Amino acid sequence: MSETLLVTGASGHLGRAVINHLLNTFKVPAERIIATTRTPANLAELAGLGVAVREANFDDTASLAQAFAGASRVLIISTSELVIQGKRREQQLAAVAAAKQAGVAHLLYTSLPDPEPGSPILFAPDHYDTEQAIKAAGIPYTFFRDGWYDENLFMSLPQTLASGHWYTSAGDGRISYCARDDMAAAIAGGLALASDQSTTYTLTGPKAYTVAEVAALVTEVTGKPIEVVQLSDEALTEGMKAAGLPEPIARLLVSFDAATRAGGLGMVTDAVEKLSGRKSLSLQRFLEANKAKLAG
Repeated sequence: MSETLLVTGASGHLGRAVINHLLNTFKVPAERIIATTRTPANLAELAGLGVAVREANFDDTASLAQAFAGASRVLIISTSELVIQGKRREQQLAAVAAAKQAGVAHLLYTSLPDPEPGSPILFAPDHYDTEQAIKAAGIPYTFFRDGWYDENLFMSLPQTLASGHWYTSAGDGRISYCARDDMAAAIAGGLALASDQSTTYTLTGPKAYTVAEVAALVTEVTGKPIEVVQLSDEALTEGMKAAGLPEPIARLLVSFDAATRAGGLGMVTDAVEKLSGRKSLSLQRFLEANKAKLAG
């Protein structure tokens, strides 16, 4: 197989990990890999290994078409533009159009579990519209509907451990946490496949947990007790605002709790292990390995 594989957002945590797995886990020759980023200087190490590094700006459609030229299989990693409503959608639709213009043979995209209309997650429409645009482009596709990273816990656990309270509106809903590196390995495996079939994978961890169960694991690892405090969505939003978060960010974060409560993040699949070819890291092992980071 001699297909050229392109990864956008290669300077980010996920993009860089995907490329590392292409090189090291799946032994894809460096000359078959293209890494794109806004800041090519940040990928000098990859360039030194023989990976083609190209500039790609999701706000500049012309730069995207140039960056995608000659690529057979293109992985569009969803952008991090969450504050300005509609910005992420605009960027991603531009990338889809550029991929079609460049004659890409297979388009891969990192999406969200169950992004269909009705999802409580506020940016789910960005993912749904991007998936629909890819289907409409008539290009064979692979959707990786990524679940919840273990690493996302670092955003809140230091404050939770400091206060001894975990404020949530998730109720008894569950999240199937997955280590980012496990997800990256799975995505790299899917990107390296010589397949022209359109497929959707939901990428999750090996087990789903309630907030109370995660709190119990964290207490076991750290020795610090955590009281889980269930609130309404509105009360949780107001509490976040009182703690200094801008209202749009507070409402975005609370929408994840609402989705958890509704069962939208609790599915468990074996897609990560099948695509990566390795056993997934358990949440307990992840917490034990990152004990020092939990304290912030």
